[in-house]
This record gives sequence, structure tokens and C-alpha cells, in this order.
Amino acid sequence: MKKVLGNKKAIALYMVPGLLLYTCFLIVPVIWSFYYTVFDGSPGIKWQFCGLDNYIKLFTDKQFMQALIVNCKYIVIVMTGQILLGLAMALMFHFWLRHCKSLVRTIVFFPVVLPVVAVAQLFTKIYEVQPYYGLLNSVLANIGLEKHVQAWLGQKSTALGSLSAMDIWTSIGFYAIIFYGALLDVSQDVVEAARIDGARSFQLFRYILLPLIRPIMVVCLVFSFTGTVKMFDSALALTGGGPSGATKSLSLYMYSVAFTYSKVGYASIIAIVVFLICVVGSFFIKKLDRDVTC
Repeated sequence: MKKVLGNKKAIALYMVPGLLLYTCFLIVPVIWSFYYTVFDGSPGIKWQFCGLDNYIKLFTDKQFMQALIVNCKYIVIVMTGQILLGLAMALMFHFWLRHCKSLVRTIVFFPVVLPVVAVAQLFTKIYEVQPYYGLLNSVLANIGLEKHVQAWLGQKSTALGSLSAMDIWTSIGFYAIIFYGALLDVSQDVVEAARIDGARSFQLFRYILLPLIRPIMVVCLVFSFTGTVKMFDSALALTGGGPSGATKSLSLYMYSVAFTYSKVGYASIIAIVVFLICVVGSFFIKKLDRDVTC
């Protein structure tokens, strides 16, 4: 191993291919996007230099601000659901469902591998109100809560929450499996020692399990944050960004600006904003973890 790590040619042989791919598919597109931001129109169609006009427009664009607010709400709701429910399920697998954990893990993880369009069609039927009640409205009507029957995807007040519920349901199995793997690495001797010392369930979780799985918690937070910032495919499939922009994220707005209005330069700025939010947010999560550890 020392010979391999001390051989610069061997290191280059292993690193250069990955570095080239990373540069071609990440660094170059980002630089290219920055270049596009000072142009107006679409390449080949009214493509002209506009300087900082796109940047000035960004700060006065009400649709951009609305999409940013939608993104922030979605991040808070979905991140909270994914992390908390994923961790709760992992604890269930580890402590209460040991005899059938393999079956339960498979069932829980199954939505993760389903196509987004198929999941969106499923939830469209669940939220349906016309011509027949979907599953949710049928349950509400049958238990005497018919006054709560409504068009869940047709109202600004409920559309984002409905979309968030679908995305939490879809991805919760992914985080549950990651947390479950982290819990398996916790030594049972430590857990048993804490129980012998009189630690109750919450104390065991708060003072023993949570500190030991903190590195995995940080990884999951970064995964969840970057995934929710890039909110696109599920919103496009379920609501198309409606009603009245209630579920239109930054990515959806960027898509419509680029391909509907042929404003590639302005869309590139929105793409860079999404990229910067991912980078800054991920850095903040890691820094916050280091501060708490210290």
C-alpha cells in the first residue's frame, strides 16, 4: 500500500480519469453557464451581449422571488419529513421489527425505485376529487370529515403540502436504509451498558445513538438538502408548477424561461443560483456539525 501511495504515476493513473469526467460534466458546464449569463436570448436566436442586465433583472423578478419562496418552504417540509421519518423507521427496524425487518425494509424501499411519473399518477388518483373521490377524499368522507374533502392539487393552500407528502413517501425508504446501516455499526455492548446503567429509550437515543450516527446524519442532511433544492421532476409530473405557481420551484422556473421563452442567458443565472444554494447550504450544514462537535 505504501508503494502504491508513494508512486505519483499510480496516483495519477487512478485520479486523472475521474478528474477529467468531473471537469467535463461539472466544472465546464458551470463555467459555460457563467458565460451565458451576460447574453440575452437563445444561441442562434436573437443571441446578443447584454452585460449585467440579466443580473439586474433577477433582483426585480417577482416570479423568481415566488419560486425561491416555494423552494424554501419545500426544503423545510421535505427535509424534516425525510430525516425524521427515515430515522424513526430505521429505529423501528433495529429495535422492534427484527424478525421481519428484511421484508419491511424491502417494502419501505420499494417507492424509491419507482418511476417519478408512475408515482405522480398514483398520487393524482389519491388526491382526486372529480369525477370520483380519490383514496384520501373517500376516507375523509367515510369517517365523517366530508367538510375537509377538497381539490388537494387544485388549491394554492394545499398543492405544495400534497407534493411534499408524495416526495417524502417516495424517498423515506432511502434514508431509512442509510440510518439503519449506521445503527448496525453501533456496538451492542455500548447499548447494553447504557441500559444496565439505567438509560431509558429517549436517553439511549439522545446520548448514545445520536452522537454515534452523527456523521451519517450529516451525510443524509446534505443529500436531502441538495435533492430538495433541485426540486423539479416530481413537481413537473404531479402539478406542472401550478396552481398559479404554488409549486413552481427555481428549477421549474429555469426550465420554462429557457425552453418556453427562449431566454437561455437569464435561465443560466437561475441555474447558477440553484448551484450556489446547494454549495453554500452543504457547506453550512458541515460547518454547523463541526461547531456542535467542538
